[in-house]
Amino acid sequence: MAEQEAEKRVAPLELFFDLVFVFAVTQVTKMMSADPSWEKLGQGMLVLAALWWAWGAYAWLTNYIAADEGVERLLMFVVMGAMLIAALAVPGAFSDNALLFGLAYALARWMHIFIWAEANEAVDTGQAIVRLSRTALPAPALLILAGLVHDETAREALWILALAIDFSGPFVFGVRGFRVSAAHFAERFSLIVIIALGESIVAIGTGIHGDLDSAVLVAAALGLIVACGLWWAYFDTAALAAERRFRDARGHERVRIARDAYSYLHLPLIAGIVLVALGVKTTLAHLHHQLDTVPAVALLGGIALYYAAHVGFRLRSLGSVNPARVVAAAAALALIPLATAVDAIVAVGLAAALTSSLIAYETVRFRDFREQIRHETAA
Repeated sequence: MAEQEAEKRVAPLELFFDLVFVFAVTQVTKMMSADPSWEKLGQGMLVLAALWWAWGAYAWLTNYIAADEGVERLLMFVVMGAMLIAALAVPGAFSDNALLFGLAYALARWMHIFIWAEANEAVDTGQAIVRLSRTALPAPALLILAGLVHDETAREALWILALAIDFSGPFVFGVRGFRVSAAHFAERFSLIVIIALGESIVAIGTGIHGDLDSAVLVAAALGLIVACGLWWAYFDTAALAAERRFRDARGHERVRIARDAYSYLHLPLIAGIVLVALGVKTTLAHLHHQLDTVPAVALLGGIALYYAAHVGFRLRSLGSVNPARVVAAAAALALIPLATAVDAIVAVGLAAALTSSLIAYETVRFRDFREQIRHETAA
């Protein structure tokens, strides 16, 4: 079993599939940045949660079956088409394109159950799929219904209900019967974190308007420092230590870690990155003006959410808490009022100082642990 896991790698089709998710995440940022209000922020997070759950479902599927072979390859292309349509409809998911998004999204979610049932031969996994379908089938139907109603409050309520039902499935009915290849699963989620971080880099470019003067270049550099700090926080030791614990787990405990630490706790981590991208993009468009409350919350609140997700990820994976990241999350929240009182370029400077200071502290404070984790993993 260990040898099979070591040989399993993320297939090219999986990376190809992820490109649609990249575009969808970009669309979420576009949706929120067009009207950075509390309402659009909430709607953007709902759309991101739906997209994340769909992507996560296929991460589980491709971890279990060879989705790039046989008829499954063609079915995955169909899913990519549905997800592309849903991504195109994201900016209008709560307005003109609500029904289109619901139909495309439901097709992608229902195809997941169909492909898994079609490709599966194990009795235990078949029973697990049946349990999963109790929520995975009706929840997307509510998004179709949301596209048919015209009252926006009712539409948002249906979205919240649909996501609550869908997200509750693996927790309420459990994940017993599924099997997980730890190395492949951890790599899959690490790659999607990189993809999300890529959106923060894209936000730097799309947020720049006008000439490339010194202020713009400084702000772009500060935005890159923030992105590098977020990358370092995950990939330097956190992902490696969690993967080692994940690999060591056996049986149902391994599957539960996959559900809790990866499927559930990586969502706030990704949401934090997307919010930071929104904050950076808004900052670069208004360098010498004070940030409004929503962009300031996105920038520094996104960092706080990202670190809070790290705390939860470590607690579930390793059973311990990183106090430095708890402090960093609290500091990010405390800086929000200041970020609305200074120029936007200063606000992104505060974000860069916070993220880089945490990395500097952890690199010195946990030097021995860092070397141990990185060398053991490499070995």
